[in-house]
Amino acid sequence: MASTILKRASCSAMNSMVGGHRIGVLSRSYAVAVGTDIVSAAPDVSLQKARSWDEGVSSKFATSPLKEIFKDKKVVIFGLPGAYTGVCSQQHVPSYKNNIDKFKAKGIDSVICVAVNDPYVLNGWAEKLQAKDGIEFYGDFDGRFHKSLELDKDLSAALLGHRSQRWSAYVVDGKVKVFNVEEAPSDFKVSGGDVILGQI
Repeated sequence: MASTILKRASCSAMNSMVGGHRIGVLSRSYAVAVGTDIVSAAPDVSLQKARSWDEGVSSKFATSPLKEIFKDKKVVIFGLPGAYTGVCSQQHVPSYKNNIDKFKAKGIDSVICVAVNDPYVLNGWAEKLQAKDGIEFYGDFDGRFHKSLELDKDLSAALLGHRSQRWSAYVVDGKVKVFNVEEAPSDFKVSGGDVILGQI
């Protein structure tokens, strides 16, 4: 039922090629695309690394500026509607977790999962999925990151509120080299780990 609602909430999409890479492109435009400087596209935005409440207190609730996350690094980042949800838990995160060694072999410095959740929920979810060793989880707690990139999505019809599209990107020193967006947040066709591995 929720899957049907999520599909209804989406707009139509098409697949295209950019630089020889297959990407998922929605008919609407985004503030991010191949060639975008992701740090400049989301100025003054910081993310919160997944952590326990006690770790948050001891760090004085420190945040991570995008420049710190992307500068001089090869990063694979993927965004999803939310922790503990079906496709995100059963397919999206596992597709990256199960390919960590392959990403490292391609010289990827970080594999990052970002969601419109607080860092404490993401921490508990990452631990449940046993994915914290290979994937860095970041909370976009107020949705500013996704709103800046125009990747935000109102999923109130599925009782999730304002969340994000399901997407992935390969980013080198802040510049987007590959960008994939699903047609609907409930889809899992172009944003998985296996797909982006073939695009790097």
